[in-house]
Amino acid sequence: MNINELYDIFLHSAGVCTDTRTLKKNQLFFALKGENFDGNRFALQALEKGASYAVAGEDLQAEDARLIKVPDTLETLKALAAYHRSRLRIPVIGLTGTNGKTTTKELIRTALGAAYRVTATEGNLNNEIGVPLSVLKIGPRAQIAIIEMGASHPDDLKPLLAVAQPNLGLITNVGKAHLLGFGSFEGVKHAKGLLYDWLKEHDGVVFANGDDKVLEGMLAERGLEAIQYSLEGIKVKATPFLEMDFGDAVLETRLVGAYNAANVLAALKLAWYFDVPTADALAAIASYVPSNNRSQLLKTEKNTVIIDAYNANPSSMAVALDNLALVEGPKAALLGDMRELGADSAAEHKKIVERLSGTAFLVGEEFTRAAEGTPFKTFAKSEDLAKYLTENPLQGYTVLVKGSRGIQMEKVIGAL
Repeated sequence: MNINELYDIFLHSAGVCTDTRTLKKNQLFFALKGENFDGNRFALQALEKGASYAVAGEDLQAEDARLIKVPDTLETLKALAAYHRSRLRIPVIGLTGTNGKTTTKELIRTALGAAYRVTATEGNLNNEIGVPLSVLKIGPRAQIAIIEMGASHPDDLKPLLAVAQPNLGLITNVGKAHLLGFGSFEGVKHAKGLLYDWLKEHDGVVFANGDDKVLEGMLAERGLEAIQYSLEGIKVKATPFLEMDFGDAVLETRLVGAYNAANVLAALKLAWYFDVPTADALAAIASYVPSNNRSQLLKTEKNTVIIDAYNANPSSMAVALDNLALVEGPKAALLGDMRELGADSAAEHKKIVERLSGTAFLVGEEFTRAAEGTPFKTFAKSEDLAKYLTENPLQGYTVLVKGSRGIQMEKVIGAL
């Protein structure tokens, strides 16, 4: 079956699905394979549950007129998504970066949504599977699409760019994350810079934080001009919610942390580019409430909790601690290990420990080693810290909860 025939099947389906547990009638099922799963096992089940067709591997020992057997189901999924993207005639904004990708994506979606029908990556479906699925969800009514792209290895963005084919783009920032996969900070710059390379090659529009010297350097290396935004002249404070005074207007957000100011400004710049009225864009952003353990504020009976526990790396940990330092009154940092830092891990954890003062609790092997000889309490797992805090509760504190996804620092929230 060629891509035109498969695309015709897709157009007459109810969309694409890769999990029989969420399958809807008349969807096109893709039997993907991974280290710990084989979608071929569920292809016939998908058909029984109402899938219109099932795209499965050639090694599937079963016959059904609705089975479409291919050499590689993931490559077929990407090819279908790329073909769908090539048929779209709407702006597609590509978004990547070390920190703030998902928050910035949601802010852009919210600001543009004040005037347009916007579709965007759901959650953090920003990998080799998530990007094709996000592109295939762009329906005929959409006027603008935003596709978030993540990377943890040098060339991860290449297949994602080939699928999303953005004609506008933004790198939120470039920091120290996934150093185990990238090898070095220069490796991170190369990986994220692939978005700039794509936009330059395809005459795309680049948006960039003019206050970020790393991004400025990356643009200069490529001889690439960008539509820039800057916090110069804007009064920013976070007590703890971010507030931005533009002089003629004040924006009060529900985001915690002054470090989110650049993310908000990126969203506003995109809104202005697409002629969204300023008042409408500001009102939309003011109404945005973060979720998924990203820059959230939770007031419990005992404490005020800043939940930024979805992920962590040295740069995001540093700005979160800087923000906590600005808070008045008693405060505590509950930090979990930063994963995938490779040979730099011990040094980077030590730097974070050296930034700490007052009350702090640390979770994980790396922080335990880095905190030797300090007064900070350490725990092997987040559950252990939760148990300790249940028996020795904090009261009247502003508490920062942050750590890499694998540490699951959100498990301590119930004890706060």
